[in-house]
Amino acid sequence: MLGKECKRKTAVRPNKQRVIQLYWSVESLHWMTVAFLLHLQYVQHHFVVNFGKPGIMMTGSIPRPHFKMARVISMSIPMFLHSNATSHKWAFGAIAELIDNAVDEIQNGATFVIVDKTLNPRDQSPALLIQDNGGGMDPEAIRRCMSFGFSDKKSKAAIGQYGNGFKTSTMRLGADVIVFSCHLGDRVMTQSIGLLSYTFLTQTGHDRIVVPMVDYELNTITGNMEISHRYDKEYFMSNLSMLLQWSPYSTEAELLKQFDDIGSHGTKVIIYNLWFSDDGNVELDFDTDPEDIRIGGDVKKVQAIPAWRSVNEQHIANRLHHSLRAYLSILYLKIPETFTIVLRGQFVEHRNLVLDLKFQEFIVYRPQTGGCKEAEVLTTIGFLKEAPHVTAHGFNVYHKNRLILPFWPVVSYSDSRGRGVVGVLEANFVEPTHNKQDFERTSLLQKLESRLKEMTWEYWDYHCGLIGYQVKKKLPPIEPPQDSQVSSP
Repeated sequence: MLGKECKRKTAVRPNKQRVIQLYWSVESLHWMTVAFLLHLQYVQHHFVVNFGKPGIMMTGSIPRPHFKMARVISMSIPMFLHSNATSHKWAFGAIAELIDNAVDEIQNGATFVIVDKTLNPRDQSPALLIQDNGGGMDPEAIRRCMSFGFSDKKSKAAIGQYGNGFKTSTMRLGADVIVFSCHLGDRVMTQSIGLLSYTFLTQTGHDRIVVPMVDYELNTITGNMEISHRYDKEYFMSNLSMLLQWSPYSTEAELLKQFDDIGSHGTKVIIYNLWFSDDGNVELDFDTDPEDIRIGGDVKKVQAIPAWRSVNEQHIANRLHHSLRAYLSILYLKIPETFTIVLRGQFVEHRNLVLDLKFQEFIVYRPQTGGCKEAEVLTTIGFLKEAPHVTAHGFNVYHKNRLILPFWPVVSYSDSRGRGVVGVLEANFVEPTHNKQDFERTSLLQKLESRLKEMTWEYWDYHCGLIGYQVKKKLPPIEPPQDSQVSSP
């Protein structure tokens, strides 16, 4: 326990009911509040944005009398930026969240998203590039994107819904990110550049999060991009100086050249100073396959007899964990024909997992809570085409078209019961966690898990004979319809 010991006292209210009251010392409350704010993921809601100074500065919204606590929190904000990124345990999950932003831009005309390797011109180290041709962000929108606790995604169809998604995902992949965005709206074309840099904050000893930004506007008379009038020149030069010192680009001309392939609208994200894995290599492997991005050392050992090991290792249920191309191919249940994902210069071919199943059945599930029907979910279930040679099983659960749980193993088999049984469904009635790699553990999810387990057992017991196993249950015979008798007049 922090601070002085907590005292426990029993009090009697006028109605004679006995209640327990906890009396915490001021010191205990002080330090417990500090720990609470520093470790909870949603601590960003305790910060406000100050647009009146260069860049974005995050300052604690702590009552003025608590000077000591405000100082501790303020000095820890850059560390919070780093620790906040650990909400993404999986690097591909962080990349997927950035691609979600591009997919959400389809409604604004986006037709592609590019995921590729690029180089940091300062030291030739690898960097990750993600670029789309959506509507782009104007100066206000990019500030909301790169600050904490904001979200512009009000559409119910939008995949992303957490204002922190961009920050947590980029900081999970590397120490620093620079964003270039071009927007055309109200007959005004703007170009904005923003830098969110953990390296900059820690090496300069900042006690608050500072995001250097500069904006340009198109002068319709001269046809040239000029400094935006939103800041005076001193503010602009202060931000530009920080960008040139800490970004991969050392001159203003090099910065502006990044807009050449964006056009009049779109966004380019470059994540550099990528994190290293435990073996001392960059976590994202760009070298093993020139048409893919892989996670080194993450290839799962498949338990299978030698003759079946190769087909199991090459199955998408295994490859998606270490191949970004495999994961992106099933990331969305449906994707418009007008939109493409381009990975390392090659189109990602969309894969419908339903087509990987044989002996399909369609089961309708109607979840209920409090006696009210929440939704109607159609689940497609069947055996993988490679069954019984593959050991993969489980359900691929999507939410609003986005894959949340791939091959979710709702059953564990010890005697092959359930082996090779796979399902596909879209469950919009349960909410995903903030990193979109799981669902919130609610009663609705527990009911869904129980029903999917029943589906697996039922399907296996009645159909396992189709893949060479002994049938444990037989389907009841289907009675032919009786001919209706029509009386003659």
